[in-house]
Amino acid sequence: MSARLTPGDEAPAFTLPDADGTEVSLADHKGRKVIVYFYPAALTPGCTKQACDFTDNLDLLAGAGYDVIGISPDAPEKLAKFREKENLKVTLLADPDKKVLDAYGAYGEKKNYGKTYLGVIRSTIVVDEEGKVEHALYNVRATGHVAKIIKDLGI
Repeated sequence: MSARLTPGDEAPAFTLPDADGTEVSLADHKGRKVIVYFYPAALTPGCTKQACDFTDNLDLLAGAGYDVIGISPDAPEKLAKFREKENLKVTLLADPDKKVLDAYGAYGEKKNYGKTYLGVIRSTIVVDEEGKVEHALYNVRATGHVAKIIKDLGI
């Protein structure tokens, strides 16, 4: 498990397949701010709520200069199903090896009902135009999180 990122850190570079299998890199977004959010699993209630919230606010975020990328350990095929079923507009990337999740500190020990296990830590990292971490939020809630980000970013 890698350390969590903090503001000012260089955002780890990544290239991952999207829901259509097309490679997407963080570098593709250079010059724009990027909200990279990590979620445990497509087609689950909390992750669906979060993805729909980002989709509903995408025009507002894009207008303020932010691109949104969601990353989970799901396969591209499952992400495509998720996108179609929920009519999602955010870019969804597949990280089945959990290398990017780990690099961003979004994979590690979790506790649920007294049990400790390894899993995806719901996290959101805001990366500035230069590729530096502007905000690093860990253990966020699926519900109400997007509204909080919009407020925190002053949009």
